[in-house]
Amino acid sequence: MQIHDLKPAPGSNKRRKILGRGPGSGHGKTSGRGHKGNKARGQINPNFEGGQTPLHRRLPQLRGFKPVNKKFYAIVNVGALQSFEDGTEVTAALLAERGLLRSAEEELKILGDGVLTKKLSVVAHKFSKSALEKIQSVGGTARTIETARR
Repeated sequence: MQIHDLKPAPGSNKRRKILGRGPGSGHGKTSGRGHKGNKARGQINPNFEGGQTPLHRRLPQLRGFKPVNKKFYAIVNVGALQSFEDGTEVTAALLAERGLLRSAEEELKILGDGVLTKKLSVVAHKFSKSALEKIQSVGGTARTIETARR
């Protein structure tokens, strides 16, 4: 077999339908589009639903706004820190290692749910007031990490 012997499989290449070339072609005048209407004129709106109330009008309107640069924090409750030994420095890396965080790169916020009886040094990006009180009431320290503003 040579390169000049190659040809497509029979029936795989179909000829393009030639439209609007007179009545003798069989596809003249209306060019296979029928008579009148949006579809004949090529002006159909992709969102048009045949006269039914369109989806964008059926849905309730969204209220307010969504902030573009909203910060998302990985949250850990004070009760989850109870599993650490007394005097441990709890960081995002340590929490990720223990499976309490997905990754150490996430910004961390400590919330005040649960009971803490151990003196821990906790390092996080944010603390809730109740978490801060619970950590400091048992003699622990809470240090916030400053993040660079964009």
